[in-house]
Amino acid sequence: METVPDPSRDDLPLMANTNHILVKHYELDLDVDFESHVIEGAIILFLEPGSRCRKLTGADGNSGQSESRESGKVEISEPCHVPVTNLGAFSSEMRSKGFADCNKSEKDTSDRSGNHSGKEQTYGISSSKNYCDPGNHGSEDFLLILDCCDLSVLKVEEVDAAAVPGIERFTRFTKFTNVSKELRNQIVHELVTLPADHWREQLYHYACCSQAPGCGELLFTSSTWSLQIRKMGVKTATDFPHIIRIWYKTKPEGRSVTWTTDQSGRHMDLCFLMEYPFCHFQNRGAASQAIIPYRVFAPECLQHCCEENLLQLIPRCLSAAHSTLGAHPFSRLDVLIVPANFASLGMASPHIIFLSQSVLPGGSQLCGTRLCHEIAHAWFGLAIGAKDWTEEWLSEGFATHLEDVFWTEAQKLSRDEAKELQELKALLRWRRLRDEVQNSTEEMQVLRPNRDETGQVSESGASVVRYGLNPEKIFMQVHYLKGYFLLRFLASRLGEETYFSFLRKFVQKFHGKLILSQDFLHMLLEDISEEKRLGLSVEDIFQNWLDVSGIPKPLQGETETWAESRLVRQVDDEVTKWIRVNRRARKRRRRENEEVFEKLLPDQLVLLLESLLEEKTLCPRILQSLEKTYHLREQDAEVRHRWCELVIKHKYTKAYEDVERFLLEDQAMGVYLYGELMVSENAKQQQLAHRCFEMTKEHMDRSSAKVVAEMLF
Repeated sequence: METVPDPSRDDLPLMANTNHILVKHYELDLDVDFESHVIEGAIILFLEPGSRCRKLTGADGNSGQSESRESGKVEISEPCHVPVTNLGAFSSEMRSKGFADCNKSEKDTSDRSGNHSGKEQTYGISSSKNYCDPGNHGSEDFLLILDCCDLSVLKVEEVDAAAVPGIERFTRFTKFTNVSKELRNQIVHELVTLPADHWREQLYHYACCSQAPGCGELLFTSSTWSLQIRKMGVKTATDFPHIIRIWYKTKPEGRSVTWTTDQSGRHMDLCFLMEYPFCHFQNRGAASQAIIPYRVFAPECLQHCCEENLLQLIPRCLSAAHSTLGAHPFSRLDVLIVPANFASLGMASPHIIFLSQSVLPGGSQLCGTRLCHEIAHAWFGLAIGAKDWTEEWLSEGFATHLEDVFWTEAQKLSRDEAKELQELKALLRWRRLRDEVQNSTEEMQVLRPNRDETGQVSESGASVVRYGLNPEKIFMQVHYLKGYFLLRFLASRLGEETYFSFLRKFVQKFHGKLILSQDFLHMLLEDISEEKRLGLSVEDIFQNWLDVSGIPKPLQGETETWAESRLVRQVDDEVTKWIRVNRRARKRRRRENEEVFEKLLPDQLVLLLESLLEEKTLCPRILQSLEKTYHLREQDAEVRHRWCELVIKHKYTKAYEDVERFLLEDQAMGVYLYGELMVSENAKQQQLAHRCFEMTKEHMDRSSAKVVAEMLF
């Protein structure tokens, strides 16, 4: 058996044997117990032999759908309007029997399923090819390996797809007289390989099959990072059951689920509702649908803020994304405002965006840009995924670059206004990248840490995510920033019109697929003329951008251009005024000419405060004046974070309550501030850090809590 990676290391093992067998679709049937903090139920998996097995058997597995396990994402069905009149006939019986068997198998420490409760076992494997080669006649059974962590698996069973009424249309038989494993597998194969224009029929039969009765339990065992399933006597992936049901429940202490109340101390309330249409894919009208139906879920105490700000922004941002890239990959969108302990400002999944409460206050800038970032993930990260998880820039770099494009379009800015804002944003991101490069190890700064081995997996398909278990990695933005600057560089070299025209072609070609960096770069350079290519090559981009640490060479001279933009020069003038006023205050001079300060945009305020952070001393009177001039306590979280940094650096005790509020309410961004409070070696600041951690640690994200604890203790 292949060596199991040490879970204490920073690398995250992906052990699924995706070269042998793939999950083509899944259905979930779960119940949530809020008292015990357990989610329990079943997942139904529709399987197909993987690429290696298809080559050996000649099976036609090309369905036009993504083979999604490699990216950790699998297709999610959408509701479709087909009468489900036959499901009730066997659904209740199956549910009752299934849960009864689950309860039994959990208590029985050595039951016939092969699972020995609480004990981790592995079955012997002589070599990976034994489980794939259809000509293998060895003694070993084929083993299905699924990535899995912190779950209690209760039972695994084969599902009898042949029991579904009307399912015979997927076979050459009009009536079943003898149901064999080959027949059941043929049904599932025909179902998962239906042409794309049969999506409505396909989803209907997926739903029917998911509630079909079981036809035999399968042997299984679980280890730290995987669930392994086999059927006695089945030697190949081709013969392995193509539809299985896994009964499981989560563990309250599991690392993947955090239990907490919302900001109102209750379950989420519906803020806005719009009726959804039926399935979106292959809908001819989708290309012209600029705004897909959406709704927002938020706790009661934040509903007013959502109605004033977020609900106005969603249609504008969706329309901007559509005008840039074309048809939306998904037919609808839910936006969920998550509690304060959520570890990031946002996260995207099919049909749903999770937004931190931190993006809501302080106007539309932070909320709009973050919303645009997550909308961009519908294309890059979800509809198109990275084949190798180490190439995060293919998701985050694109989303960061596109958030600017979407946001300027959403605001209907002129070309010159958009350019000014984007140059200001580029300067801010360059400063952030410079800081990250100075404060992180070189290995963590490389966008393709596997370099020439990127995309390579073991014979079975297993792989490792470099640094995937390192808690500090989730706070790093190198793959966001360097990816953004690479795409900005390419758009500038090729011309924005040429670049975005290509991007729309790329989305059309690779929608529903997994890619590597070279897939994008080869198509880009092949799509444009030699004249416009200007000597660019895939190898040069690897050497200058993706395979090296530090700041890429082509980027090093760009800051001079950005520094000359109008919005940046305006900030420089304001910084000069504040430094002048500070000098007067320190020398206790009488007021000479009263300074008049200009109104600044949120990103300008960020740059202003970052520039003032470079000053050795700012007196309390200046800090007080800064806060009043720009109403810093009412600004967005990006601005308030820099204000808190100033407060900590200059030990401005009158504003310590602002730091405490930030650490409690803006946990997605507050980790860095704990370090600043502790580094100062000031007793009051360290007490503040310990007090805030004590109030939040119970519900804090695990990685965040670990990093903060290392700072404090």
